[in-house]
Parts: sequence; C-alpha cells; structure tokens
Amino acid sequence: MRLIFLGTGTSFGVPQIGCGCAVCHSPDPRDKRSRCGAVIEIDAPHGNLHENPHGTPQTPVRLLIDTPPELRLQLVAAGIASVDAVLYTHEHADHIHGIDDLRAITIHRPTPLPLYGEAATLATLATRFPYVVDEHHRPSPGTTRPQGRPVPVTSGVPFEVQGVRVLPFSVPHGRASVTAYRIGDIGYVTDAKTLPPDALEALAGVRVLVLNALLRHAHPSHLSIDEAIAMARRVGAERTYFTHLTHDNFHAALVAELPAGIAPAHDGLVVDLPERARS
Repeated sequence: MRLIFLGTGTSFGVPQIGCGCAVCHSPDPRDKRSRCGAVIEIDAPHGNLHENPHGTPQTPVRLLIDTPPELRLQLVAAGIASVDAVLYTHEHADHIHGIDDLRAITIHRPTPLPLYGEAATLATLATRFPYVVDEHHRPSPGTTRPQGRPVPVTSGVPFEVQGVRVLPFSVPHGRASVTAYRIGDIGYVTDAKTLPPDALEALAGVRVLVLNALLRHAHPSHLSIDEAIAMARRVGAERTYFTHLTHDNFHAALVAELPAGIAPAHDGLVVDLPERARS
C-alpha cells in the first residue's frame, strides 16, 4: 500500500493570502500547504483486477480522498493520471471545490467515476455541481464535463472498490459529521473534533493513522495538536501523520517537538506500507 499526501493545509491554505507571518514566508517547501487531499494506492487484489488481456500488471487501485481546490496541481505534482473512485469526507468547500478537475480523468473512462460519500455530502455535490452527477446533462458542443456517479455510504458499513474493502465511519466536526475511512492498515481522519468509541474501534490495529491537528489552542470543531497527540496515543498506530495544519507552526519545529511515532505530513509526502508478513 502507498499513501500520497496531495495537500495538508487548512481551508485557508499556507501561505495565507495577505499574511506576513514567518511561516507564510518560509523558504522551506514543507511549509507550503495546499488544501487537504490524499491518494491511497493498493495492489490489485488477487493480482488480476487491473491486468490487460496479456496479463501484464497495470496500475494499482487508486482511491482519491476529497477533491480540494488545488486538485489539478496536486495530481500533476504527484504524477497521478487516473483514480478508480473518490472518497468524500464532507461537503465543506476546501474538500470538494476542485471537483471539476476530475474532468481530465473521466474523459479517459468508459463509465462515470464513482463518488462515495454520506447522503448530506452527495446532496451538496448535486446542488452545487449538478453537471457532474446528472447523467442526463449534456455539455455544450466542443466542451466536456466531469462525469461522476454518486454512491451513498453508511457509517460502519463497509463497501468495495475494485475488490478493495473500505470501511467508512463518522467523526464529529462541530455541528457537522465527517466521514473517515479505513482502507487496510491505513486510517484517514480529517476535520474531527474527537474520536468517539465507534471510531476508535474502526481504527483498532491500523499501522498508519492520518489525523487532523489544526491549532495549538482548543477549537470547537477540530482537534488541537495536543488533543490529536492524545487521540493518536489511544489509537496506537505504528506511525501517525498530522494533516490539516495551519500557518501556526513551522514544519521543522513540529518534527522536533512531536513524540516518537508522530510527525507532521507535508504536501507530496509518500508513505509506503509493506504488506504484513503472512504466517
């Protein structure tokens, strides 16, 4: 498995527009944070789901988490030209407003791209971007549209994408609910205020945990850095990466400060996770 961090910033991004702080003017490229998104790559189950007729292995199964506003730039930087599905966490603008960039992916597909999410998120997509999810929409001559197929998910009920098992589960985000995902040994949680018992159960045994850590002080709808550390310890993953970070911290300073096994992610970070040894 492979986890690719496309973006690791908060809704403002880093640098923030008009900000004069030292982090926003940092020369360290790890301090430049676009809005949150990630790709998880999994080798095709049973070794044949993504083979061509001659049996030559092709791409792994790729699951895109959210469509942030910088999606085109993020995918180009990561060298990713195709995905098999989008897993949406929630309907806030910094997590969905890059949806039009899926057009460059769907024009090469024979069928619409599956868009997974809870009912409220899919309803927002249908309201804001009807041309993406309405199968009857016909673009103007000479133009194309991203073609998505909404697929509702239910917290705690697993589903499969190209043979890959995905477990969605809900976490609180102020007055909203966010869908977190477990794919194999990876747990991806963003915009959470806490991890309730059901979420901790869903994450039991993950080897890599991705968790939002917004600010140093408490926030009504996001984990603070100290709260995220406490939650990471409760999950007990081998490695935890913090995302959805603001301009409050230099990346290098966080690296030096965080406990062993916990680190800040950065845009473009790639985490490889070898298969567990089989007995």
